[in-house]
Amino acid sequence: MAKGVDRFRANTAELGLTIVEHSASTHTAQEAADAVGAPVAAIVKSLLFLAEDSPVLILASGPNRVDSEAVGERLGLALSKADADTVKSVTGFSIGGVPPFGHPQPLMTVMDEDFFALEELWAAAGSSLAVFAISPARLQELSDARVLRIT
Repeated sequence: MAKGVDRFRANTAELGLTIVEHSASTHTAQEAADAVGAPVAAIVKSLLFLAEDSPVLILASGPNRVDSEAVGERLGLALSKADADTVKSVTGFSIGGVPPFGHPQPLMTVMDEDFFALEELWAAAGSSLAVFAISPARLQELSDARVLRIT
């Protein structure tokens, strides 16, 4: 199987994204922020939750913690965090490298409203060493995300 960044690159080739690979890990929001020289708030964390058996991807700003109960109420769903095996099977990527789009199947996606206070965001590109820059509006468009308060 191709490594995650190669699969993401192939799945999104027509989008014109510039993927940057680092020698140091971008696994955590702080590591990613340090690697790209951006505030931690500009880092997109792609977190998978489950509403019964249906996956819900939440794109959260680096410092924000998802309040799954509050988000679930806003969506009319009961959310629970997916385990690592489920993340891999649903998204095709391992935790720390899950991109916000480009998955094997479309996912219901929620995007943190806090992203719209920034001009540029950085998201994982299929591995814990690869990221790409994107505007909040383009991220919402490509992920087909519903914008909500996630805290």
